[in-house]
Amino acid sequence: MIFRQTFDKISSTYTYLIASRKGGEALIIDPVLDKTDQYIKLLEQLDLRLVKVIDTHIHADHISGIAELRDRTKCVTLMGEHAPADVVSMHVKDNEKVKIEGIELTALYTPGHTDDSYSFLMNDRVFTGDTLLIKGTGRTDFQNGNPYDQYNSLFDRLLKLNDDTLIYPAHDYKGEMVSTIGEEKKFNPRLQVSSPQEYAQIMNNLNLDNPDMMDIAVPTNKSLGMSFEQQKRLNGLSISEVKELINKKDTLLIDLREESEILREPSITKSINVVYNQLPNYLKNKKKELLNLNLIFYCAVGQRSALAVQLSKSYNLLNTKHLIGGIRKWNRK
Repeated sequence: MIFRQTFDKISSTYTYLIASRKGGEALIIDPVLDKTDQYIKLLEQLDLRLVKVIDTHIHADHISGIAELRDRTKCVTLMGEHAPADVVSMHVKDNEKVKIEGIELTALYTPGHTDDSYSFLMNDRVFTGDTLLIKGTGRTDFQNGNPYDQYNSLFDRLLKLNDDTLIYPAHDYKGEMVSTIGEEKKFNPRLQVSSPQEYAQIMNNLNLDNPDMMDIAVPTNKSLGMSFEQQKRLNGLSISEVKELINKKDTLLIDLREESEILREPSITKSINVVYNQLPNYLKNKKKELLNLNLIFYCAVGQRSALAVQLSKSYNLLNTKHLIGGIRKWNRK
């Protein structure tokens, strides 16, 4: 396995790059916008293809690199289903799997620091965002944070993992890089409590200043997505336009979502499923068959499908369009 931990000194943010092998698929957790060039260089050096980028929650102390990585690598942007960020092209639920080649993470809903906080468990390690820090825990006094929710996330979820599970947080302010569940149980001062009330009393009396960038970072990180107007410019079609074309013999409707998403919201009738991460291989292998067809892509909210239109151009497939707003808009029409 390839595992890299990078650090942004300005925001004290850890970012993680994970892949199963050199030359394979990769994912990145909690990227910082100003470090995007560093991530791209690392991907190139390791001959990796970034297919998914994850934010554990809406960050208040830095601008996320999730949108910039999407634009530069055509990767899937992913967060938990509670995230109020329009940049997300794939939401995951509690206990749902996040998969790339040779790697599987389990999403754990761990609110408290914010109401959209998720941790991600991978075999011997867990990426805890700001829920559980090394010898600390994330503050609970903004973004719908709640100390009682965080107590439950800590004591009912994370601290029930094996003691030797490695902890990789989103931030550290003391120079520590990794801990374990067992170490935090023994030495984390905020975990030495006997009740939710005692924990809440500690968290409610921290009296911390707001992060310097909070007024800029939070609204920006909520609005990094592709607008419907941007989707339209990328050969976007309305629902009525797709319905007009859907029954024509030279039209192929392609659902780009993953199996877990399709189980929640079934595919549109007469469409085939090509998972977005597998689209380059599909276009390459089926190019001759696709040249004379009009391709219409769709996904959850229209972002992967817009990127698919761009990807198709690199294979000289120019008769490609996509459904604006994705199946979410289709089913709510």
